Amino acid sequence: MTTAKRSNTKVVGWCIAGVFGMFAFGFALVPLYNVFCDITGINGKTGGRYEGTTTAEADMSRTVKVQFIAQNGPHMPWTFRPAQTSITVHPGESTHVTFVAQNNTGRGMTAQAVPSLAPSEGVLFFHKTECFCFNQQTLAAGESIDMPLVFIVDRDLPEEIHTLTLSYTLYDQERMGEEPKDAKQVSTTTTKMTNNG
Repeated sequence: MTTAKRSNTKVVGWCIAGVFGMFAFGFALVPLYNVFCDITGINGKTGGRYEGTTTAEADMSRTVKVQFIAQNGPHMPWTFRPAQTSITVHPGESTHVTFVAQNNTGRGMTAQAVPSLAPSEGVLFFHKTECFCFNQQTLAAGESIDMPLVFIVDRDLPEEIHTLTLSYTLYDQERMGEEPKDAKQVSTTTTKMTNNG
């Protein structure tokens, strides 16, 4: 083999290795991104179930408005909405609200809701003690369900934050596979307030 051919073979080998390296790095970014979001609260990604060790008294001298938005992911045919679009709470108190879902198709379906909170600075101070988003929801054809959300706005929420907006996007698990879209994709989706409720 000539020197030129050996050189070309070496370059091709490096190029192939580079392509595989880029793919591996790309796949590694998703879990790394999720860990980063969980720690920092960037992109409004909310955490899992909150289990406080102590019960704090509500700060009755302060109120925070919490708005609720529900939307469907691509090709999701269910009706999905909050029972109420906003509520005023005192930091530290436990609050119960409900979201409503109905399967408008002629077959059983499984869906999962993915949450996002704005502003992202409030993520570390918004605690869900019970949420329909923790589990997949399976509904028979035409079936509807009231889905509970119980949350606490932390007393340490920065004073300059007066309103929190919690949005959920509902995804068809058959189309999305076992895992819903990550919060980065959800947060970049244009949100819309439902007309009902």
